[in-house]
Amino acid sequence: MSDLIDDEAPGGPPPNSPEYTVSEISGAVKRTVEGAFSHVRVRGEVGRVSLPRSGHIYLDLKDDRNVLASVIWKGTAQRLATRPEEGMEVIATGRLTTFGGQSRYQMVIEDIAPAGVGALMAMLEKRKAALAAEGLFAAERKRALPYLPRVIGVVTSPSGAVIRDILHRLGDRFPRHVLIWPVAVQGAACASEVARAIRGFNALPEGGAIPRPDLLIVARGGGSLEDLWGFNEEIVVRAAAESDIPLISAVGHETDTTLIDYAADRRAPTPTAAAEMAVPVRLDLIAALDGLEARRSAALGRLLMQRRQRLADLARALPRPETLLNFAAQRLDRAADRLPAALSARVARERLRLSR
Repeated sequence: MSDLIDDEAPGGPPPNSPEYTVSEISGAVKRTVEGAFSHVRVRGEVGRVSLPRSGHIYLDLKDDRNVLASVIWKGTAQRLATRPEEGMEVIATGRLTTFGGQSRYQMVIEDIAPAGVGALMAMLEKRKAALAAEGLFAAERKRALPYLPRVIGVVTSPSGAVIRDILHRLGDRFPRHVLIWPVAVQGAACASEVARAIRGFNALPEGGAIPRPDLLIVARGGGSLEDLWGFNEEIVVRAAAESDIPLISAVGHETDTTLIDYAADRRAPTPTAAAEMAVPVRLDLIAALDGLEARRSAALGRLLMQRRQRLADLARALPRPETLLNFAAQRLDRAADRLPAALSARVARERLRLSR
C-alpha cells in the first residue's frame, strides 16, 4: 500500500480520473449553456455590427462592463422589422449557445427591437396593416407631381434647418412661390396640426387671395421613433391620402419610415431631396432649350439645303430657256424675210382686182 501511495505523483489527479477530449468538453459546455439559457431577453447597446455577404448579421451587445457576442442568422435577418445599428439601445430575444471553434459563448438572436418601443412597434404594424387594408397606400391612389409648380405649400416647423434647407434648395434649382404652414413636428399637438395644415391647403379656393398650392411638402428632420410618432397617427395618414394636391413626404432621415410615407404620392429621403423632387433645375432647362434651338436651326438649315439641291436637280432636267426660244426666233426670221414679197404680191392682186 505504501508503494502505491509513494508512486502517486504529489498533487496529481486521482488515479481513476476520466480523460476527456477537447470536443467532449466543448459539447458538455454547449449542452449546459443551452440548457440553462434556452430563452433569454437581453437589454444592451449595439456595438460592432458586421454584415458579411452570407446574409447573417454579427454584432456585439454591450453595457458599461461586458460584451456579449451575438449572431442573427440570414433567415431571421430577412424578417426583422428593425435592423440593428451601432449605438442603438435594444432588447434582443434568443438563446445562448457556444462556439467551440473559438472557445466562446454567443447569443443567437431571434428578434430584436429598440428598447422601450416594443409596444409602439407592435401598434405601428397593426395600424399599418389596417390602413393598408382600406387601400390608403394603394399605388393607384398616387398622383403625379406637377413638372413645374407655381406655388409650393410646405408643412413644417417655421424654425430650424428643415425649412432653410428646402428654401435654399428651391432657390438654387428654380425659385418658386412658397407658402409655409407652421406646425409642431413632435409632441402631442403634432398630429392634429399637421392634418389641419394638409386639409387647410386643400381647402384654399382657386384664384383666391391666398394662392392654392400646386404641390405640398410635409417635412421634418430625423429623430427617434417617439419623436416621429405624430406622423404615424391615423389622422395624419388619412389627411395625406385624401389630399387632392400632390404631396411629398419628407419626414426624418433616409432610414426613417413613417406611415405618412406610404400615403403620400412620393416619399423623399430628406427634406432637401423633397425640394429636388419638387422642381427641375432652371439652368438645365435653359441649357436644354438652347440645345433644342440649336437643333431647330440646324434642321432648318439642312431642310433649306435639301430643297435647294432638289430644285437644282429638277432644273437640270428642264430645257434651257434659250433653246426654247431659238426655234421660235428662227421661224420669226423666216417669216420676216417672206413678209415684203408677200405684201408686194398682195398689193398687186388688189390693184388687179380694182382695175377690172
